[in-house]
Amino acid sequence: MSDRLFSPERTAQALPYPALADAIARLLQDPAVRVPPRLVERLANGASLFVMPAHDAQVAITKLITFVHDNASRGLPSIQGDIVVFDVASGQRLAVLDGPTVTARRTAAVSLLAAQRLAPRPDGPLLIVGAGVQGRAHLEAFHAGLGVREVCIASRSRASADALVAHARQLGLVARRVDDADAALADCPLVVSATSAQAVALRGQPRDDAFVAAVGAFTPHMVEWAPEVCRALAQRGTLVVDTRDADHEAGDLLQAGLDVAALPTLADVVTGTPAWTGRVHRGGPVFFKSCGWAGWDLAAARCALQP
Repeated sequence: MSDRLFSPERTAQALPYPALADAIARLLQDPAVRVPPRLVERLANGASLFVMPAHDAQVAITKLITFVHDNASRGLPSIQGDIVVFDVASGQRLAVLDGPTVTARRTAAVSLLAAQRLAPRPDGPLLIVGAGVQGRAHLEAFHAGLGVREVCIASRSRASADALVAHARQLGLVARRVDDADAALADCPLVVSATSAQAVALRGQPRDDAFVAAVGAFTPHMVEWAPEVCRALAQRGTLVVDTRDADHEAGDLLQAGLDVAALPTLADVVTGTPAWTGRVHRGGPVFFKSCGWAGWDLAAARCALQP
C-alpha cells in the first residue's frame, strides 16, 4: 500500500513542469475528459473545503483540500489535502498524491502552457509578485519550461522576497528583489501575480509585449489587479481565461465589470477554435486569468502515473 501513497517529494518528482504542461495540453484535446462542478463548502473563520472530481476513460480522481488564507500566521500551508486516483475499469485506488504539491505544480504548469502558446516575449525578464508557494512554483516552471534567466521578485514581505531571490540564484538565475511592482512592469515582458489576493496589489499597466499570468484570485471576491487596469487590458490587448469556470470565479475580471463568458479559454487556444483564431492577430499584452479546475489535477494524475 505504501507505494501508492506519494509523499510531497515523490509527487514533485513525478510532475516535472515541461512534462506536466504537455500532459495538460493533451488533456484539453481529450474528448473523454469530464469535470463536474466543484463543491466549495464555506467553513468557519473564512476557510473553505473544496471537493473536485474529474475523470476520463481510464482514470478518475477526487481532489479534497482545505484553503485557509491566513494559515501562514499559524506556520501552516494555506492549502492542505490530497488527490485520490482510481482506475475506472476496476474501481481500484491507484494512488494518493499530495494535494498542495499537485496544486502548486499544476497551477504553474497551466501558466507555463499558456505562456508557451501566448507570450510575445517568452524569454523574460520575469516579474513575480507574491513570494509564496505559487511564486516559487512559477519561478521554477518558467525557468524549466521557457528558459527564463532573469527574475524580479516583489512581495509585501521583504524576507519572503529575499528567500525567493536566493532560491532563484541557486537555480542559476539573475535575481533581485524589487520594492515597487508597478514600476517593475516596465522592465518585464513576463509577469506572474501570485498574491493572497485579499486586496489590489497591482495598479500599473503591463508592457505592450507583456504576458501576464494572474493566479492569485480564484473566487469572485478575490482581487490582485485594479479594475481600471483590467478594463484597459481588455481594450488594448487580449484576455484569456483558463476554463469556463472563470465565468463566475475570475475576481479580477468580474470586479472590473467585464463579460468573462465572452473570453476565449486555454482550450480554445490549444485546439484552435474560432473563439480563439479570430483574436490571434489582435496584438498588445496578453492577460491570462487562472482560477483552477479539477481537470488540471486529472492531468497531473495522468502525468504522475505514466510508465
